[in-house]
Amino acid sequence: MGTNRRFRFTKDDLTAIPPPPSGRRAYVYDTFPRAKGLGLAVTPAGTKTFFLHRRVDGRPERIRIGSFPTLTVEQARKAAITLNAEIDQGGNPQDDRRQKRAEITFGELFAEYLEKHAKPHKKTWRQDEQLFDGKLRGPWGARKVSSISRRDVQSLHVAVGRESGNYRANRLLALISSVFNKGASWGLAKGENPAAGVPRFRERSRERFLQADELPRFFKALGEEPNQAIQDAVLLMLLTGARRNNVLSMRWEDLDLRAGLWHIPDTKSGESHTVPLVPQAVAILEARQPDGSPWVLPTQGRGRTSASGHLAEIKTAWENIRVRAGLPGLRLHDLRRTLGSWQAAQGASLAVIGRSLAHKNVSTTLIYSRLTVDPVRESMERATAAIFAGREADSDSARETENGD
Repeated sequence: MGTNRRFRFTKDDLTAIPPPPSGRRAYVYDTFPRAKGLGLAVTPAGTKTFFLHRRVDGRPERIRIGSFPTLTVEQARKAAITLNAEIDQGGNPQDDRRQKRAEITFGELFAEYLEKHAKPHKKTWRQDEQLFDGKLRGPWGARKVSSISRRDVQSLHVAVGRESGNYRANRLLALISSVFNKGASWGLAKGENPAAGVPRFRERSRERFLQADELPRFFKALGEEPNQAIQDAVLLMLLTGARRNNVLSMRWEDLDLRAGLWHIPDTKSGESHTVPLVPQAVAILEARQPDGSPWVLPTQGRGRTSASGHLAEIKTAWENIRVRAGLPGLRLHDLRRTLGSWQAAQGASLAVIGRSLAHKNVSTTLIYSRLTVDPVRESMERATAAIFAGREADSDSARETENGD
């Protein structure tokens, strides 16, 4: 068979074309009138590929259509007709395809987002990374950004809501939207944000805190924790109302035990915060004593080692504590809410509670700024005294039962 042969394509004729000699390709062209430029390339390995040969923007282009026989002659002709119409109207399909091939994937866009935006500006960037790894890398990591549609976002949002709950699904939706918004501002994502307009699930506000009848079980289970550092960490979260990460990374240099103060240089809101230390918290800290480590809770026992050497994760121990206490739904963050709730029960104002927990609320910022540490300390001491009173009352009751009273 010679090269550049022209004939009206049929399946049988194309199937019968033998591979050309090694190192060469054979080209044949269809004479179907409306499919101008339609051809078939045959490699020495026997691979056969439809293409369109046309001059586009003044230069010859060979535009791939698809493989034969996966693509039929009729399908190849329809594709050729469509491409010809686009070219005749001034378009350049080859340029469009080159741009498509050069377009970044969602995984690449997220990497840009993480380095350029999340890490420099978000304290929760590791949560974004975990969310991407757990829910987005698999289905979307290798996909081109433009291929992700609103329907894709909706489907994933629903699936994650079903698997992991409304809260996590909504955080995922917010992350997707943020990634696409940043991508658009950097010129890496074009068109409408596919997350725009996707409704979020309703979230029930979390109101869990330790009730009076739960305190004895909680303290008993906590006392059975063999790792003293973890036991102290949990108690400090309850007694200070501070967030987990702040407690776990507590430094001796930020403590003034004589004055009963803990200065947190960097909180979630991006601002520093001074926490009054109630007597029970001071007692815990005095018992620990610095051992050469800058950290109050250096890594030991079952806590996973962090890069800096302080206690980094206590999930397993916490799970054991709450199961022993019969409180499977209790979260570490609920300890912070517990302090605020018991402050409210002792008559503290919302302003005092907000100040003690370092809540950043625009409507009460001016009120917070006028508060000194003294009323906050008094409120926290009343609340923790009430909490520990519940613990001691239960202990007295247990002793009376043992003595037969």
